[in-house]
Amino acid sequence: MKEHIKIEDPYDSKAFRKIGHELIDVLANHLEAVQTGAHSVYPHKNPNKELEFWQNDFNDELSHPLSLFKTIIAHSTQLQHPKYIGHQSASPAPITSLVALMVDFLNNGTGVFEMGPASNAMERIITDFTAKKVGYHASASGLLTSGGTLANLTALLAARREKAPSAIWQNGHKENLAVMVSEEAHYCIDRSARILGLGDKGIIKVPVDKAFKIRPDLLQKHLEEAKSKGLHVFCIVGCAGSTATGSYDDLNALAKFSKTNNLWFHVDGAHGGAVVFSKTHKKLVSGIEKADSIAIDFHKMLMTPALNTALLFKRGSDIYKTFAQKAQYLWDTPETEEWYNSAKKTFECTKRFLSANAYVILKTYGKDIFEKNIDALHESTQILTKLVLEHPKFELAVLPESNIVNFRFIPHSNLNELELNNLNLQIRKELVESGQFYIVQTTIKGKRYLRCTIMNPLTSNADFVELIHTIEKIGLTLYDVLIK
Repeated sequence: MKEHIKIEDPYDSKAFRKIGHELIDVLANHLEAVQTGAHSVYPHKNPNKELEFWQNDFNDELSHPLSLFKTIIAHSTQLQHPKYIGHQSASPAPITSLVALMVDFLNNGTGVFEMGPASNAMERIITDFTAKKVGYHASASGLLTSGGTLANLTALLAARREKAPSAIWQNGHKENLAVMVSEEAHYCIDRSARILGLGDKGIIKVPVDKAFKIRPDLLQKHLEEAKSKGLHVFCIVGCAGSTATGSYDDLNALAKFSKTNNLWFHVDGAHGGAVVFSKTHKKLVSGIEKADSIAIDFHKMLMTPALNTALLFKRGSDIYKTFAQKAQYLWDTPETEEWYNSAKKTFECTKRFLSANAYVILKTYGKDIFEKNIDALHESTQILTKLVLEHPKFELAVLPESNIVNFRFIPHSNLNELELNNLNLQIRKELVESGQFYIVQTTIKGKRYLRCTIMNPLTSNADFVELIHTIEKIGLTLYDVLIK
């Protein structure tokens, strides 16, 4: 650091004001540029070259922050771009960038009330609001946490405490425990089960049907097989919807099965659970109110930056029991249920002020803004689906229920599956490297599909038409090379 830099300089209010005003102009101009297509959606870079660039930058002389901000933006994937149709990451409402500025400036956590009075109160309001949308009664409780993975792990911890034969929190493992999940469940469920020490045998994956939904008719068979192996199944997890296809499990059937067999019923609604905010699409999660716990990401279909996940419990006391322990410097008694001390019900102690984003969005644009966004994304999904179905050289993997569309390009029937997989892999590679669109890929039952998740409500019909045309153009060119 240069000798003329003083410790007071990072806290200079005048410099902060000037840089702040300039940064807002930069971001607003950039937002306008990506929305009008003036910038590419993805700055294709070789990973090693990118690392080398930033290593050189880091070792170079000090930079003006605004210059550094502009460089970071130029080297980043543009989720605000209408042609970003890739991973399940929201195109955040721009006002949330101002929320982040305020939240980071305040640096108030949510672990204990005295360190975050506003954050704890607002978190209670947002989780109560979401629980009501789910259909839970007033006795429900919830928390916000840093992502669906942590939310699902926390839910399994609560399930284990409630349904395992012995007090594991106090005494450790004594039984061979297991959870039941769909074979299409997100990998974080598998990971969470392993973190809990269940191992390979403790993760019972139930097959899915042609629509990639868990098969209720196989549940009892798999449960009995687990019991015959000496496993104590304590939880079943339903998908709403699955990561690869966005398919929704039959939650009513899972609720009935869990009740009959005294299992904890958890719904991983990290992506698709957001439909509880839509009157039109809430039918996709019929029965979700019967779940013991539910995870819903705000940073997917709810316009919020990552990471921001609601974890809800039908019986609010369940979460407090899960983490009951002494922490004398934070609170006096571990047993009391104090909603205003968030660290009593989550892994995180110094937890970010997560509630501010959803709260500000709802207070600024109305309590139905999430519904409008979900409905817009689903409407766009139908437009893309229709274009795929009407095109003779495209094949749809499954009729989408959510905002995820999987399809592949088949230029001619003379190609085998290996050739088709390679062709669609190369199509995606060229498309992304061009910077025109950003989409991803997935493999379903051995077949490689181009995978589009519609996350931006400003993605238009014209964008989808251009996407289909561009994929066809790239695909035909590659096919000509392939057959020569």
